[in-house]
Amino acid sequence: MAKNLVPSIEEMWRVCMYLLTVKDGLVTRHIGPYASPKLASDDLARVLDSCSKRARWQIHALESPKAISFSDRLNARGQAFSAAAS
Repeated sequence: MAKNLVPSIEEMWRVCMYLLTVKDGLVTRHIGPYASPKLASDDLARVLDSCSKRARWQIHALESPKAISFSDRLNARGQAFSAAAS
């Protein structure tokens, strides 16, 4: 039996996914997801061809929604910035 070469959504979310974000003036475009930062980077030239010379871009790592709960993220965020001023 032949193995399916296209991964399912569940399989894709088990590994880290990446999103290409391009800001061009007041317009922000989100392109992806990509399986690796290299694939996002390879697609960058094609995307930037339709943008102005001043466009800015970033590649963001997406986390699995099942990997960490919303309340856990809030708790981690609160702990990360709990510095006291003297």
